[in-house]
Amino acid sequence: MSKFKIVLVAPEIPGNTGSIGRTCVALDLELILIKPLAFDIDEKAVRRAGLDYWKYVNLKTYESFSEFLEKENPSRNQLHFFSKTTKRNLFDAKFSKDCYLIFGSETKGLGSAILEEYSQELVCLPMYSEHIRSLNLSNAATAAAYEALRQIDFA
Repeated sequence: MSKFKIVLVAPEIPGNTGSIGRTCVALDLELILIKPLAFDIDEKAVRRAGLDYWKYVNLKTYESFSEFLEKENPSRNQLHFFSKTTKRNLFDAKFSKDCYLIFGSETKGLGSAILEEYSQELVCLPMYSEHIRSLNLSNAATAAAYEALRQIDFA
């Protein structure tokens, strides 16, 4: 079974993180949250939000992106950063069992430092209409997770 990981950098909307957590439970994936978080994920807050599956989320948090890199120690080819600023779409990416699907915050994205440092590792989900600026974060993460799963488990 695949064990790639979904990483959210400074997520802002608890409902998106909750939906991505549900996808992670469904696919038996680890969810990594990189602070700052714009919401609480303590037991009381999660219970109040009605996320009865949250206790099953394989969750890890890091204080910063640099701590994530230090502790996880991924190689560059394991990193896939999702951004609308690139033309390389996820169907051209080569996902591996030990890769990381990395998404930025809902309003700010990944930030210029990450986009510049990892410009060769950027991928996007295709959007063909000029009427849409971006996709919902949880929809994008789920679509990316299933494409990675397709490549890894069915290649």
